[in-house]
Amino acid sequence: MQIDIVSLITIFILAVFVGNEIINKVPPTLHTPLMSGSNAISGIAIVGAILAILVDAGDVSKYVGLAALICATINVVGGFLVTDRMLKMFKKK
Repeated sequence: MQIDIVSLITIFILAVFVGNEIINKVPPTLHTPLMSGSNAISGIAIVGAILAILVDAGDVSKYVGLAALICATINVVGGFLVTDRMLKMFKKK
């Protein structure tokens, strides 16, 4: 099944709007658990990126896998730093 570029762009634009609507409606008390959940999903993306690097499907897949690995790692580390900082706000002094 071949998907054309117009369909892919349409799906991407719809995902941006739906994601924006969902995230804007999250109450502040749920931001920390939501961040932890997104870190878990990014951890899965790290595993997928490592698999993409290890599969012998050509140089392009290795470069795309490396880029995905770098981006997902930055996302996980940044997410944990933000979560840690948010949790420190609730600790008693």
